[in-house]
Amino acid sequence: MQLAVRDAQGADLDPIEVDDAVFGIEPNEAVVHQTLVAQLAARRSGNASTRSRGEVRGSRAKLRRQKGLGMARVGAASSPIRRGGGVAFGPKPRSYVQRLPKRMRRLAIRSVLSSRVAEGRLHVVDSLGVEEPSTKAATALLTSLGIERSVLVVTGEPDRAVLLSTRNIPGVRTTPADVLNVADMLAHRTLVLTVDAVRRAEVLWGGERADGRAVGGSMAVEV
Repeated sequence: MQLAVRDAQGADLDPIEVDDAVFGIEPNEAVVHQTLVAQLAARRSGNASTRSRGEVRGSRAKLRRQKGLGMARVGAASSPIRRGGGVAFGPKPRSYVQRLPKRMRRLAIRSVLSSRVAEGRLHVVDSLGVEEPSTKAATALLTSLGIERSVLVVTGEPDRAVLLSTRNIPGVRTTPADVLNVADMLAHRTLVLTVDAVRRAEVLWGGERADGRAVGGSMAVEV
């Protein structure tokens, strides 16, 4: 399939041929959802912690004798039913990481990219035209592309000038193609990819990697 390409001023250029396995598949919403849940779960610190009754400081003696006082039976002051006591079944530090097969993660990324293409919310530019940090230049680029809402700008390689140019623009985030992920794409309405980013995406998730087949006699590097 072909994708339209524009320059930094918004003028149309010759379209480019792209890998259908990356930008033209039928999106798998179930895999996208599962990958998003796993990614958001992995962001949790998992450091919540409470004290059990065995970890509360204080005497372990029974507060009063069992019978003869006409009151309810009680144990130690560390009992979970008493103020200042331990917590029953409270949280402890843990990992929330959910393991996903790499084929599912790749399929999720390809599904979101294909969905954005089908919805007309993926723009390709030959270059961003930002040689040195300039918020004004970055804003002019987005305006020329007709982007008014949140956008994720994807570059082929880490670009400090682009990062510094866009970080002060509300709703704009910049990331290199190597760390492109489902959560970031779904958090922004529009994607803007450079031609280099498109080619990098094809290398990472297209070709034989789209089928999960071996590359060079061994399994593909996990991305």
